[in-house]
Amino acid sequence: MNNLYKKAANHISVFLLIVISFSCVSTKPLYIEIPQKSQKELPANIQSLLLVARIVDDSYTDLKADSLQKLFYLQQFDYDTIINDIQAVDKTLKALGELLFESGRYDFVIPEDRFLDFEKNAFITKEMPWDEVKMLCDTFKTDAVLSLDYLKMRVSTNYDKNSTFEPGSNSFVSFAEAQMQVSYEAIFRVYDPRIEKVIRRQLMRDTLYWEDADYTLNALFNRFTPVKTALTETGIAIALDLSNQISTKWRPERRSYFIKGDSNLKQAEPLVISNQWQTAINLWKEPAENEKSKSVKSKAEFNIALGYEMLGDLDLAIDWALKSYNTMYRTNTYNYLETLKRRKNDINTQ
Repeated sequence: MNNLYKKAANHISVFLLIVISFSCVSTKPLYIEIPQKSQKELPANIQSLLLVARIVDDSYTDLKADSLQKLFYLQQFDYDTIINDIQAVDKTLKALGELLFESGRYDFVIPEDRFLDFEKNAFITKEMPWDEVKMLCDTFKTDAVLSLDYLKMRVSTNYDKNSTFEPGSNSFVSFAEAQMQVSYEAIFRVYDPRIEKVIRRQLMRDTLYWEDADYTLNALFNRFTPVKTALTETGIAIALDLSNQISTKWRPERRSYFIKGDSNLKQAEPLVISNQWQTAINLWKEPAENEKSKSVKSKAEFNIALGYEMLGDLDLAIDWALKSYNTMYRTNTYNYLETLKRRKNDINTQ
């Protein structure tokens, strides 16, 4: 009985220790995303883009998925060809617009008539005349034109039958396998009407792969990616590729802030959650300026530093973090100062 009592007492002690540990936690985590400027980002004066394509001619078609798939089945799914698909071009522009907008760096317009007339030399679309660039930017109120001026998608498929040994049945079993790859080359140009200059020429090339296998032909192709879908996914891949080149990227990081030690710290918690940073700063400034306890004062100063970082003022954030550090040393205050200095250095180097 005594042993049982001792074991129970030990468990209770551990439980109380855990509860006390969590109850003493005076900070809350805050997960944020830090903007990271791309090295190939467009000039700051280019905030809005008109997205168009200058490649669609009589060679482009918009076959339905079943019709396009049938062409490959007639070749025993062993085919290598260039496909000019209107839907893939359209998907590229739409996906690109959404990605550029979601980056927080650009606004975009995609006009209803987004497939523009163009002149072509032996290999590539000629540059757009500047009077046309200016007319488009004036009409749609954009700073520049981003045009898809070259695109080639080559689709290569392969089908084969193979066999493998299965130890369970102690026999060879046959299976069907299929592969598909779509290789693309794309060139985008960004036309700036203000200086009458093509400020970015971006060449991209890559290959996307699909492969699968199954015991029966029907089971394999019932789930294998259709060619039409592969072309659409390639268009999205092109959009992702360009967006990654010219857009702001967002890096996830973790911060923390104090919520215990003063009523103002606690009252500011819902303001932080709702991103009302200036109001939260005003609450924190009361203990930061009037509190006699160094512990509470430094906590409030630390929170103010975080607030100014969230408002985009890194200089004020560093000033308040230094105040917190000088008021009372904490490891997390030192680490936060290093983080702020690194952020400022990154911005200066960009």
